[in-house]
Amino acid sequence: MCLGIPGKVIEINTKEQWAIIDCMGVKNKVYTPLVTEQIAPGDFLMAHAGYAIGKIDVEEAEETLKLLEEISRNA
Repeated sequence: MCLGIPGKVIEINTKEQWAIIDCMGVKNKVYTPLVTEQIAPGDFLMAHAGYAIGKIDVEEAEETLKLLEEISRNA
C-alpha cells in the first residue's frame, strides 16, 4: 500500500527541482519533476517516498491532514 502525505511548500528550488514541505510540523525535502503545474510557496503537494507526485488544493490537503491526525489519536 502506498500512502501520499500532503505538505505545504515553504521553500522551492526550481533549478534543482526540489521543494521543502511542512507536513504536520515535520519538514521534508521532496523532488518535484513529476509535478507538471507551477509550484509556489504556500501551495500543497502530495508527497510519497521523497517525491512530490502532484499539486493538490487546500481543501483536499486540510481534509487529508485532519484524517491523519484522527488516525494517529486513535492508534
